[in-house]
Amino acid sequence: MQKVPEPNAARHHLDPAEEVGIRRMLAAILALFSIAWLAAPCATAYADGYPERTMKIVVPFPAGGPTDVAARLIAQSLSSRIGQSVVVENIAGASGRIGARAVASAHPDGYTLLLGGTNINAIAASLYRDPGFDPINSFAPVAAICADSMALAINPGVPAKTFEELVQYARANPGKLKFGAPPGIYTHIAGEFFKFKTGTDILFVPYKGAAPAITDLLGGHIEMVFNNKSTLLGHFTEGKLRPIAVTSGTRWPELPNIPTMSELGVAGFPNEIIFGLLAPAGTPPALVEKLNRAVNEGLKSAEVRASLAHLGMDAKDGTAEEFAAQLQEQARNWRAVIDATGVKLD
Repeated sequence: MQKVPEPNAARHHLDPAEEVGIRRMLAAILALFSIAWLAAPCATAYADGYPERTMKIVVPFPAGGPTDVAARLIAQSLSSRIGQSVVVENIAGASGRIGARAVASAHPDGYTLLLGGTNINAIAASLYRDPGFDPINSFAPVAAICADSMALAINPGVPAKTFEELVQYARANPGKLKFGAPPGIYTHIAGEFFKFKTGTDILFVPYKGAAPAITDLLGGHIEMVFNNKSTLLGHFTEGKLRPIAVTSGTRWPELPNIPTMSELGVAGFPNEIIFGLLAPAGTPPALVEKLNRAVNEGLKSAEVRASLAHLGMDAKDGTAEEFAAQLQEQARNWRAVIDATGVKLD
C-alpha cells in the first residue's frame, strides 16, 4: 500500500532571512493596529480636556468695524459655553493680511482663531499676487457666524436721489465723484465693480478703515461709499446719508423703497458678506467639532440672534464643512468680479 504523505511533509521550509522578514512584517502590522487603537481615544480625550486656558480670536482689522463687532459678540457667547476666557486681539494692517498670516502660522492647538470670511478667505486669493498665506488651505474652517450685505450710500449734497440719477451725474462729471474704502476688501472691489458696470469715471480714495471713510463721507470730503448694513443703517435712518441701492438678494426690510442691484439690472454683485471662525490648518478635527458645536449653540440663542439683528446681520449657523463650501462659493463669485474689474494688488 502506498504511503500517504504527512500533511506537513510538502511544506515549504523558510530560510532564516525569509523568516526574519515575515516576523518583522507581522510586528509592523501589529504596531500599526496598536497605534490606531491608542490614537482614537487620545483625540477624544484631547477634545474633552479642551480648552484649559484662555483662547484668542484675531480680528485682522481695526477695532469698531463689522468684523470686530462680530468677533466680540461671538467671543462672549463662546466663553460662556466652553468655560474659558476668549479674548479678541486686533492685528490690523495690509487689508487684513497681517492678522491672517499670524493665525496661519500659529500652533494648531485650537487656542488661536481667526475672524475671517469673505475678505480674507474669498477675495485675497484673486486680488493679491502673493497674500503671504493660502486663503483656503492655510486654515481649517470652524463655523460661520453671520452674514451681512452692502449698500451704496452717497452724501446728501450729491444732486442725485436715485441710482439712475447718480449714474447720469457721474457720466456727466467724469473724475468729480470720489468713493472711499480700505484697499483690497469687498467695499473697495464693490466700488470698482460699480464703475465697471456703469461705465463711470469715479476716483478711488484709500482709507485705513471703514470708520474714517464714513467720517469723510459725512463731512462731504468724498461723495460715496459701499459699506455694510451694520455700518450704514443708522446713518440712513437719521437722514445723514442717502441710500441708493443694496447688494442683497432682496430689499432690506428697513428700507423697502430702496432697490437691489439686481432689480436695477446690475448683475454680478455678490449678495452677502460672510463672517466666521477659522483655525490654523492642522488643528485636530475633534477640536474643530467641539468649537463648531459651541458656536452653533450660541447662534441658536435668542439673545445672540437679536444682537446680530440689531447690527443688521443675520445669524448663519451650520457645520464646518458647510462653512468651507460657502467660502469656496464666495471665492468663485468674487473671482468673477475681480477679473471683470481687472484690479490686482501687490
